[in-house]
Amino acid sequence: MDPRACGKPEESQKNAMALPVTLYEPIGAVFGGCRVWAGHIPPNSYLGLGLGEVAKECEQGSLSTISGLCSLLGKNGATQDTCQSDQESPATSMLREYATVLLDKGLVPLVSSGSSQLDAEIAFGIVLANTGSPDESIQHFSAFLKDHPDVIAAYHGRGSAYARKGLQYKINAELALADFTKAIDLDRKLAESYERRAEILSPIGRGRDAIADLDIAINLEPTARRYFRRGTLNFLREYYTSAQADFKKSLEKDSNQPNVLHFLGLAVFHRGALREAAKIFENVIKANPEYVEAIRNLGQVYRELGDYEKAMEQFNTALILDDKHVQGYQFRGSLYYHSGRPFEALRNFKKCLALEPHNEPCQYMTGLSNSAIGRFYQGIKAQTKVMLNEPIPGQKVSAEYQKVYYLREYSRYTHAHLDVPAREFSLDADLNGDFKDRWAKNLIFTVENYTEQPGLQPQIGDVVTPDFSSYSPEVQRMVCRAYSLGQLMQFTVDGYLPNVRVHTAMGLAALEVMQTVQAFWKAPKTFKTLMGKKFHWRDIFDSAVKWRRLVDPEQPVLWLDLMPAKSVDAGFNNFMNMIRGQVTNIRYSGYLDTTFKLTKQMVMHYQELPHPNLKAEISKTQNCEELLEVMKKSGSSTQNGFMVGTHVPSLKDKKRNNLNKNYDGLMLTLSGDTEGNILFSMDTATTKTRTSQYHSEMEWIWNRITDEVKKGGNGMDVDTLVNTILYLVYYFYNLLPLSRGSSVVAYTVAMGMLMALGKEVTGKIPPGKMVDMEAMLIGSPESFANEVKDWMNLKRLSPQWTHLPKVSDTFPTFRSMIEALNQDLQAACSKEGNPH
Repeated sequence: MDPRACGKPEESQKNAMALPVTLYEPIGAVFGGCRVWAGHIPPNSYLGLGLGEVAKECEQGSLSTISGLCSLLGKNGATQDTCQSDQESPATSMLREYATVLLDKGLVPLVSSGSSQLDAEIAFGIVLANTGSPDESIQHFSAFLKDHPDVIAAYHGRGSAYARKGLQYKINAELALADFTKAIDLDRKLAESYERRAEILSPIGRGRDAIADLDIAINLEPTARRYFRRGTLNFLREYYTSAQADFKKSLEKDSNQPNVLHFLGLAVFHRGALREAAKIFENVIKANPEYVEAIRNLGQVYRELGDYEKAMEQFNTALILDDKHVQGYQFRGSLYYHSGRPFEALRNFKKCLALEPHNEPCQYMTGLSNSAIGRFYQGIKAQTKVMLNEPIPGQKVSAEYQKVYYLREYSRYTHAHLDVPAREFSLDADLNGDFKDRWAKNLIFTVENYTEQPGLQPQIGDVVTPDFSSYSPEVQRMVCRAYSLGQLMQFTVDGYLPNVRVHTAMGLAALEVMQTVQAFWKAPKTFKTLMGKKFHWRDIFDSAVKWRRLVDPEQPVLWLDLMPAKSVDAGFNNFMNMIRGQVTNIRYSGYLDTTFKLTKQMVMHYQELPHPNLKAEISKTQNCEELLEVMKKSGSSTQNGFMVGTHVPSLKDKKRNNLNKNYDGLMLTLSGDTEGNILFSMDTATTKTRTSQYHSEMEWIWNRITDEVKKGGNGMDVDTLVNTILYLVYYFYNLLPLSRGSSVVAYTVAMGMLMALGKEVTGKIPPGKMVDMEAMLIGSPESFANEVKDWMNLKRLSPQWTHLPKVSDTFPTFRSMIEALNQDLQAACSKEGNPH
């Protein structure tokens, strides 16, 4: 709430009487004026439910004739009025004079006793409560009520004074509730009393009861303010659909409410309708170009949409308008980090911490960014600071605290292996099994008898990023070409932010796959791994996994079948929520209609329906809510919902035994509750049996590829090989064998193996297409291969790819790999001689 919303006093009034305050806050219509806090008394709570709500009298400056009541804060936080010492109390006569002014302006609610003297006493009690004297206000109203026990305004005033003392204290909350309840008992048709009681119920955790009171108040007398307050409560409870409806109704009552329009944008944003939210925020900004919160939130919309340039423009604008806003640097730093620019991110998190040294998100992101670029000493120092913020019993664990232990352990492990050739160790084998399992599932770290990774070893220095010019011209060309190759893997889909670090890593990974497969195909019988084992399809995927892991140390890229036996036996579920609660996942929104129609089709064809007309009813449904209702009424689902599963056909059994064998594919779940919350999700259960089936299929395809390559020359069918390579990644996509990154790893391997075959991918993934979703929904490996080939636009491999340095020799260690990822290739590769 911005105290600068209060009107500035006229020049002639600056030296008139002034209350001893350092902060004035608008309080809306609760007391009909500006809330005044004494300088030494912190604002424990506020009665207005609407965050950012301001009394119109303050916004319009109409209280400026009350000298000192609406002061404008100076830049240093002190008022521009002439104020007395904080230790002095205003004279009673002065307070009564203020009370008289409030009465004359009609700013004291519910005073219609018919007695000017009684009304003056009520106004005086209100002024006491708002000048840092809630106890005196309570005493005043208590004495008043002994003689006048039926005056509703007095109960309102005393209840508000109890709230002023702090609702975090149970006795204050109970006494405030008792007063507003008494006011309701005196007049059950007075909407104001229900609204005020709702203001007490909400901050003490009784949101449902608060909404019930606001429902009554709105039924009695619907106002813009009441719709806004109920919308705010619905918003805080994550009932975004209801919140959106309330904010719209509030704006219908009074269209000139920029703060309500801003909240409408937030509700729409949280529902996942990002483009609609962007338009709303743009309208807010159009009305007020300096509405910093709206500008910042518009930046967040663009970030979620994956539009880096527009998001950065908004964050920069917000910081120009307010260069002391902590969250502004946090948001901009996060945008830098998640777009693959950790050095720029660090500069923003440093500014954030300079303004607020104990800011946990910025402290965590400082640790993460440092670890990503190989500055492990600084990274672990910041991570340890986050770990010291241990929550007290009963306190909700922050997202940063929940993740930081895993980050610190992984940072220690990576630092210890900086100079060990990457092919000589295995993170999956080295890390504690329970640690991996809980990290992958994003659970709080509670591993019993866990042995921590050794602390940082002084003889192992941090990564020092070399100048790009220090690489040989051949290496520079290789890295730049890899960077351009990585850009072809980018999804142009809402929710996916382009990441230059991913482009570099996976481009180099694709080249390494190409070079490794070429070497294997030259001598498939004798080619062995470093450990002397037969070269396997999994080894080639590991080349890509290795690079993907170093992109972001926060993300666990782990093989699920190498988790502890108990986890493998129980199965690991990859959940992809399309709708959860009242929120549509923006990443999958483009596939929502396709998946919904597939669900309907499967229900109609594969479930035993209790009566013949049900199929027609199902076909008419237009959304998840309607389908769920039809299924519940028919008794075809449980009370909560139902599940259906897709099948993935086996090529191996079809080719070898002419059998139509299928594997388990996606599990589609649709459920809901009585409050309109929906869960529509896709998930894959990576069980031991399912994993074994897919591994067998991929092994068979890998051997088919190898056998075809052995024919060599004119005997080798290149078109068949292209299809078979795409079949291999089709099953990888459907298995989802990694805890993170399965999609980009699969596409990287496909591109690398096709290049090894002499086929170069020149086309981009079409806008709106996600390769993993296409693989999981298309129905067969043949259909998948045909679709993907269309957009890959395969050409004969250009000679520029055939004489490059060997990636695994050029970047053999984590240190050298991180050095490559740290390069600013957008700048370096645009220079003459280094084609982008």
